Amino acid sequence: MIIQSATTQIDASLSDVRAFLSDPRNLIFLLPQEKVSNFSADEQQCSFKAQGGIVINLLFDQQDVQSVRYRSGEESPFPFTLSIELREERDQCQGHVLFDGEISGFMKMLVEKPLKSLFEQMSFQLKAHFDKN
Repeated sequence: MIIQSATTQIDASLSDVRAFLSDPRNLIFLLPQEKVSNFSADEQQCSFKAQGGIVINLLFDQQDVQSVRYRSGEESPFPFTLSIELREERDQCQGHVLFDGEISGFMKMLVEKPLKSLFEQMSFQLKAHFDKN
């Protein structure tokens, strides 16, 4: 299952956004605080409990010029990758969240709408974070 958030304009350079996203400790700033708990992170991974009690574990996977990618860790309920795709546009950049998960048909019916909402909010929070700074 693939889910892509809307693209948002970020008031920062691509390199600044990429550096920010490459540190799993910064993902707390993108998550809806009212829907997550028990967030913990270090330089290579983060984990948190999503609303409904599901533990999500994200491992930093790689970055290249136009994306930062995380993959699911052992505690996650299904295998997936989560990429933040970036594109430079003058002194700013554009970005969106791209999720690619191996989800059964039944599970898809349960998680597609909440995941879409989560990724839209993450994209919005990324823009808001750099608008503040």
